[in-house]
Amino acid sequence: MKKIAVVTSLSLLSLTWGGLALADDDYITLASTTSTENSGLFDAIIPQFTDKTDIDVRVVAVGTGQAFETARRGDADSLLVHDTAGEEQFVADGYATERLDVMYNDFVIVGPSDDPAGISNSDTVNEAFSSIAESESPFASRGDDSGTNRAELRLWEDAGVTPQGEWYRELGSGMGPTLNTAAGMHAYTLTDRATWVAFDNPQDLTLLFEGDDALFNQYGSLLLSAERHPHLKHDLAAQWHEWLVSEEGQQAIADYRLNGQQLFFPNAQ
Repeated sequence: MKKIAVVTSLSLLSLTWGGLALADDDYITLASTTSTENSGLFDAIIPQFTDKTDIDVRVVAVGTGQAFETARRGDADSLLVHDTAGEEQFVADGYATERLDVMYNDFVIVGPSDDPAGISNSDTVNEAFSSIAESESPFASRGDDSGTNRAELRLWEDAGVTPQGEWYRELGSGMGPTLNTAAGMHAYTLTDRATWVAFDNPQDLTLLFEGDDALFNQYGSLLLSAERHPHLKHDLAAQWHEWLVSEEGQQAIADYRLNGQQLFFPNAQ
């Protein structure tokens, strides 16, 4: 179990007993996504990691783009995000030394139950996005450079659509607030499945399109560069990185359920 520092009057003199003062350093800061945090995954798996290693993990949950920036500044010890192309570029740019697949799920399109664009009848996600644009049905975009937002923009491009006009609303919001806005304005939006399952205010929103291979959503863990940021807790972060792809870590991810549904599927190589 994690060591707990005992605070006495001696601590005022910077004296320690048995090295307990070092306990406050037995943690890493993890820059990760709102989907992994809001889904409850970290609440389920971090205690298992801490029990094994005595290392706590303190999560900064932001969009993937912000997580990259946090790591670039040297303000996080580890990175777990979902933009494979961006992650590979992050390694190529020298900010990380290794990237590993950890788990996956998928994106889905949700929208008003009356489905004014008729996307529930679409055969592909390209067709669904084209139908939304052609009908100019309201679409709420996160617009925050998150992994979900990056995926959405790629899907518009693949559909041959440049989203613009009053029907397309860029919010600059996280996934939860974007879903709330979509519900309030009877709009479509793209969301990761984990956040959708955890979302407790759907109002008239319903899941309308899923299952296209293009909606695959991969998560990766990155080891940050000791050369770029020598002050980080690289040894502790490496233990987290390695545990995520270990048999124990992968099983912990597979075991997590919310409302009876498995939200993340381990796929470490």
